[in-house]
Amino acid sequence: ARLQPVPAGVPGELFIGGAGLARGYLRRPDLTAERFIPDSFSDSPGARLYRTGDRVRWLPDGELEYLGRIDFQVKLRGFRIELGEIEAALQAHPDVSTAVVLVHAFSESDKRLVAYVVGSASIDTDALRLFLRERLPDFMVPALFVPLDAFPLTPNGKVDRKALPTPTSSQLSDSRAFEAPRTPTEERI
Repeated sequence: ARLQPVPAGVPGELFIGGAGLARGYLRRPDLTAERFIPDSFSDSPGARLYRTGDRVRWLPDGELEYLGRIDFQVKLRGFRIELGEIEAALQAHPDVSTAVVLVHAFSESDKRLVAYVVGSASIDTDALRLFLRERLPDFMVPALFVPLDAFPLTPNGKVDRKALPTPTSSQLSDSRAFEAPRTPTEERI
């Protein structure tokens, strides 16, 4: 399939090509074949593009805005959610320096978004929730915010998502007040 560029403002995957592009991964032909693909934009025989896995969009000023990783897309309650989009919105808040959002299963039937945030010592999680509600649809607002002093890191300096503290369902009681059914239909559901 021939790749198509996307218009300014439309999210898409970032591909990199050109003379300085690596030939592939050392002793990893499977990963090389997956990530280094034929460059359908080049007239040079054998030209390749590298699939970064990063989701970006062109801004009107010509800059690229990083929106997160494509492989961090999840489906929750029927909605496709880019976790990186929520992370980027959180990092736009002045009290947040960095954020990681995950889906946590509190039970087999209760999966929710959890945001881990590092920033000022006095992060107000209610203010973060309001901030996100102004920028994102309600289904993308995390159910729980976990402030941390720093993220656990892997040996290569990336956030160790598996080492983040496991939230408990008791923490949810602060983040979402119970709302009783308002109609007979809501009561039946």
